[in-house]
Amino acid sequence: MGKGTLYLCATPIGNLEDITLRVIRTLKEVDYIVAEDTRHTLKLLNHLGISKPLISYHKYSSEHKEEQILSLLENGNNLAVVSDAGMPGISDPGEELVKLAYERDIHVTIIPGATAGLSALVLSGLPSSRFVFEGFLPRDRKLRKKVLNQLKDEERTIIIYEAPHHLLGTLKELNEYLGNRKIAIVRELTKIYEEVLHFALEEGIEYFSTNSPRGEFVLVIEGRQENQEDDRFSDISITDHILAYMDAGMSKKEAIKRVAADRGIPKNQVYKHSINILREDED
Repeated sequence: MGKGTLYLCATPIGNLEDITLRVIRTLKEVDYIVAEDTRHTLKLLNHLGISKPLISYHKYSSEHKEEQILSLLENGNNLAVVSDAGMPGISDPGEELVKLAYERDIHVTIIPGATAGLSALVLSGLPSSRFVFEGFLPRDRKLRKKVLNQLKDEERTIIIYEAPHHLLGTLKELNEYLGNRKIAIVRELTKIYEEVLHFALEEGIEYFSTNSPRGEFVLVIEGRQENQEDDRFSDISITDHILAYMDAGMSKKEAIKRVAADRGIPKNQVYKHSINILREDED
């Protein structure tokens, strides 16, 4: 008996109809289904009317579990690998299983479908011809700082995943390291409450400081521009830009914030141009 095949099957990222006919057929035909969370996958299989033996495989799985899966493949069984949502191997342990399968000369194939990162990118309205996918930022502070410093000079559109309870903190860090760039905050992709919020980062921070984040988020952030300032304001100095808003009734603090958002540059850069601006009511 020859070796089996490992099928990488994309599953819905929200709406249960986000699945291809080929994935459905494959899930019906394989001998086993390897799932990140068997309880989550069971709901999908029940919806599709499919009954198959499930094997749990996640980031905490032991080498013994990997050996069990590889042994089944070597004995001629066909296995499908699925994640909780989207493409297996993207921000889940599927990538390690693929590497091990190739080391054992086991055939691996992919049955593509929905992917949250690419779906959010296309939906964001930000440049999509060149981009970098970061997944979830490291939780380790040292590694996180290293990644954020690297992203500071990244000119391609940046895609990041984030959980609701970490969202506000991550937005603040992005603003600190990257400056007040444009961002599309995409939540609940393909679900009933799908939403795309377009902000400058400081506006996003202000919004989620008073609106509790709910759902899973994809952050799509503009890359660093060679000339970071918006061309629309190239014919007006930063100082005059600040004064224009102050003449319209804004405080200097409000004007600095608005100019930074308009030009897509850090507030501290704008502040330097405001130091010698005094209002009649200021001492």
